[in-house]
Amino acid sequence: MLSLAGGLTLLRRLRIMSSMANVLSTPKRIQIVSALVEGCGIRATARMCDVSKDTVQKLWREIGEACIRLMEEQLQGLPCKRLQVDEIWSFVYAKAKNVPAEKAGQFGVGDVWTFTAIDADTKLVPSFLVGSRDAGCATEFMQDLASRLVNRVQLTTDGHKMYLSAVEEAFEGAVDYAMLQKIYGAEPTGPETRYSPAVCKGAEKRAICGNPDRQHVSTSYVERANLTMRMSIRRFTRLTNAFSKKLDNHTAALGLFFAHYNFCRIHQSLRVTPAMAAGVTSRLWSVADLVALLGDGATGKKRGPYKKEAAPAGGQISK
Repeated sequence: MLSLAGGLTLLRRLRIMSSMANVLSTPKRIQIVSALVEGCGIRATARMCDVSKDTVQKLWREIGEACIRLMEEQLQGLPCKRLQVDEIWSFVYAKAKNVPAEKAGQFGVGDVWTFTAIDADTKLVPSFLVGSRDAGCATEFMQDLASRLVNRVQLTTDGHKMYLSAVEEAFEGAVDYAMLQKIYGAEPTGPETRYSPAVCKGAEKRAICGNPDRQHVSTSYVERANLTMRMSIRRFTRLTNAFSKKLDNHTAALGLFFAHYNFCRIHQSLRVTPAMAAGVTSRLWSVADLVALLGDGATGKKRGPYKKEAAPAGGQISK
């Protein structure tokens, strides 16, 4: 039998143990983040790490936001010389054709586009932006990209017209800019026609501003980086139910991916990370370094009552 005093002591211990159970240890955080950056989904990561999927999602969002702040501070004054820009499609909540009438036209519901830039020499991704595929978002992205550079650069984009005004407004003519317009032919025939891309018959290079070197007018590196995103971010995998349900979660996942790509992932051809090649850092970062951005894993706030978040009012989210 327990006395009243003994019972109160036991309750206090149980309460302390319960409070501690709500805080992930640093090794557990590293285990979860390591699985996420290798392309595992939320449910798979939760099974492998023996935690709830809500825990995985909460950590993903927190570390993604911390990574965005890291890149905002570190990726400044970059000595890039040749940049390639492209945009990649994805969707949040539902595909555009399946968006309910009451959510139609609301930013962050339906199609979203991620604008990315890559340095052809160091393979560094200096900036990204999640928004709509229009001149407004393209201009905001280009302005952010231009603010991070110290040299006049050669810039290559695809043939989308939104880039014409965006580059002019952001760089004000101080750029060697060219467009690469790919020419596609008829789609291949056969049983796999539905999932096969059209055949590229050639490409047209067009100088827009300055004096771009035609030998370096290319979007190959940024298109390959798009493939890396498809393979490494579960939310970008096609024909699955792994898509983001909220725009904030989608952006946080991109923040974690790009921080890991820039600072932690050794590029096969460079033998160093893109951040090391660009002179942003002198050492190889680890997943533990990214987790350290969140502070001590042994401390934290106890989770409060659940509150439903308001839907985003609109606008763009920039790194």
